[in-house]
Amino acid sequence: MSALVLAAPAPFDLATGGYAYDRRVADGLRRLGWMVALVELQGDFPAPSAAELEATRHWLEAADPETPIVIDGLAFGALGHVAPDFKDRLRLIALVHHPLADETGLDLKTAEKLRDGEMLALAAARGVIVTSPFVARRLDAYGVPPRRIRIVEPGVTRRPLSRGSGGVPMLLCVGSYVPRKGHDVLLAALDRIRDRHWRLVCVGATDLDPEHEAEVRLLARSFGERVQLHGTVASRTLDGLYAQADLFVLASHYEGYGMVFAEAVASGLPIVATAGGATAVTVPAGAARLVGTGDVTGLAHALAALLDRPQERRQLAQGAREARTRQHDWDTAARRFAGAVEEITGWA
Repeated sequence: MSALVLAAPAPFDLATGGYAYDRRVADGLRRLGWMVALVELQGDFPAPSAAELEATRHWLEAADPETPIVIDGLAFGALGHVAPDFKDRLRLIALVHHPLADETGLDLKTAEKLRDGEMLALAAARGVIVTSPFVARRLDAYGVPPRRIRIVEPGVTRRPLSRGSGGVPMLLCVGSYVPRKGHDVLLAALDRIRDRHWRLVCVGATDLDPEHEAEVRLLARSFGERVQLHGTVASRTLDGLYAQADLFVLASHYEGYGMVFAEAVASGLPIVATAGGATAVTVPAGAARLVGTGDVTGLAHALAALLDRPQERRQLAQGAREARTRQHDWDTAARRFAGAVEEITGWA
């Protein structure tokens, strides 16, 4: 039986795209007959304390050198002064959703520190698994040659096609309340089209950046009941929101892949978004209207156009329905992940 260890900062049940990817792949590998051990690394990653790093070092010292250890990039990127000590003894594999320094809102000093540390860590990995071709290209700047990278894009769960709200158009936004997801940009755009009929429902992980989240909630108050900000919801509830939505919206500054876009396509939803990072590649052109990152005016115009012209909205929905037939499921993603791990562990 094949086996691996998959490690990420605690808790593993965090409702973000990266953690959802980790959980889905682990479940798929188990269905393939793999023995998968999930390890929750304790610490404030990606900026752990010296004591937390030392605890991770002790864990690695006790690890089985024959079992591949896949470490999520949120933690692996912070192991620049730890991972090199295990380069020859352990089969370390980095799983990179996007480079740590690409996170929105970092000051220059912090970004440089994260980038330098992640470069050291990646140099110690046997190989790197990334979730999109975009991230694979980004790692060129980190000194990782393409031959050491394997791309395993996320799968998607097949959903029923959205039936729509049947009334005031419902805009759905799914994303953690952190600066990178651009809720403030979205609300600024919606402020310019208050004269249209719409309502916004947001769902996402909370308490990741309390200060930014408080700012978003303050902005949302001026809209009254037209804007609803929810935290993490049950899968069945989220499925229901996708089914009721008329339009999917996200003003993210950067995405390493953008799993929620794939979920929107799976529901046959038209999309309005900002083209940050991998978004322009993840989102099918025939299903979306994309504007520049941070472009409040452009986003407002795109939203107004689709709210004013239901026929155009239906055309984009048809584009999403066509694109969903080309999506692959999580079992396919797990098979590709297994193949990537087997290839990487076979390298000298």
